[in-house]
Amino acid sequence: MKTFSEIIGQERAIGFLKKAIASGRIPHAFLFTGISGVGKTTTATAFTQAINCLEPVENNGCGKCLICRQINSGNFPDLISFEPDGQNIKIEQIRELNRSLSFKPLAGKYRVTIINQAETMTEDAANSLLKTLEEPPPGNILILKTVEPRDLLSTVVSRCQRIPFQPLLFQVIKEWLIKEMHMDKETAWLVARLSEGSLGRAVKIAETNFLEEREERIADIAQLPGISKYQLLVMAQEYAGKTKKTDREVSKTADLSELFGIWKTWYRDLIMMKMNSTHTMVINADFSRELKNASKKITIDNLIEGFMILDQAQRDLSRNLNAGLIMENTLLNLKRLSN
Repeated sequence: MKTFSEIIGQERAIGFLKKAIASGRIPHAFLFTGISGVGKTTTATAFTQAINCLEPVENNGCGKCLICRQINSGNFPDLISFEPDGQNIKIEQIRELNRSLSFKPLAGKYRVTIINQAETMTEDAANSLLKTLEEPPPGNILILKTVEPRDLLSTVVSRCQRIPFQPLLFQVIKEWLIKEMHMDKETAWLVARLSEGSLGRAVKIAETNFLEEREERIADIAQLPGISKYQLLVMAQEYAGKTKKTDREVSKTADLSELFGIWKTWYRDLIMMKMNSTHTMVINADFSRELKNASKKITIDNLIEGFMILDQAQRDLSRNLNAGLIMENTLLNLKRLSN
């Protein structure tokens, strides 16, 4: 785990937390918002370390004392990570959480409970949490994590101190990849561009065969204008995992979101082409010829709309809506725009 000083690109969020610690007036409930992979979980852990450390240094955990070592090894009893049970966080889970928070922290000054994917709480679960958010038992701090605060009940949002986490700058990710993962500059440039501001996503790209798969996904979206509606629906079913095909198995929601991210880079590049941007602005530079030809056959308004359709599809997936229906509607809408 990292201390505050090792987290990159979130100076504003960390600055607020450190000021709160210094003032001695720490809010009892936080809402960390932002895309995955930008440091929300790491910051929550660093915050837990800072407020429980036996020998803090400038409102930062020392990293050496017993509590810091326990947190770093994942053995600190007063740091609780709370996950959905299946697709949702259910009322029974929140009732059990409320009961457990009534006990004093076991080892530290504060117990920190991180509620991951807070947007998945059912309405009953969210309502059950409201009183605890407003006034939790002494020694308890809750951190709710979500991408979009609008996906939560307004009554939940209003009871939390919101801390937004911004997507990281391209240059920051690129330099980190070169320094920490010893990546060559050309590959680091491509991976940083594809990461969409998420360091976690950049690491995942670097450690998997994502770049090779990306070529296949780009080839699919590039052929969209020339295929029939039947072929389009078959593609949608294959991607959504309704049928099996050995060379295209993308059945998980996370994989579909990743797919939409790749396709967003295609539409972004087409927009750049329409605007006569320099070659260095294009992410999928190895498809320059295809991009140039495709950009001549579609208006910039349709390209922008296509980009927004894909962005909305990612949001819908994060809300656990029907993946097959999302895929079909997305491809049909993109096909409409390409004609």
